[in-house]
Amino acid sequence: MSRHTPCIFCEIVSGRSPASIVFENQDILALMNLRQANPGHVLVIPKKHVTFLYELDPLLAGELFRCVAVVARAIQERFHPDGLTVWQSNGSAAGQEIPHVHVHLLPRKTGDRHVSFYPDIPPIMERRQLDALAVDLKNYIRWD
Repeated sequence: MSRHTPCIFCEIVSGRSPASIVFENQDILALMNLRQANPGHVLVIPKKHVTFLYELDPLLAGELFRCVAVVARAIQERFHPDGLTVWQSNGSAAGQEIPHVHVHLLPRKTGDRHVSFYPDIPPIMERRQLDALAVDLKNYIRWD
């Protein structure tokens, strides 16, 4: 996103761009995704501009995911999907298209093939390797 390209989600929050709003409170906005692979695909965003999940204040993250759970229940009740894929991407390598934190809630139909996370299922890692990764990562946990 260049200096001259405004964030579309910030434009929606400010009322300068239209959106089909599902839910709104002081901090969070849920809106219909423009691309409806299956009916009911919703995006949930913080109103405050935050580019990546790891920059999100923990309290705001809690509100964001509280809304994700509430909207997920509404999608289930209204559309009765076979499943629901919930995802959030950070950076272009992860497929993030809009540099503003957003969580996708995509109702799924069996066999729709819309989202696949592994082209091939990775092998199960040995416990000692998993334990080493866990010990290493624990050193970076900051619970503030």
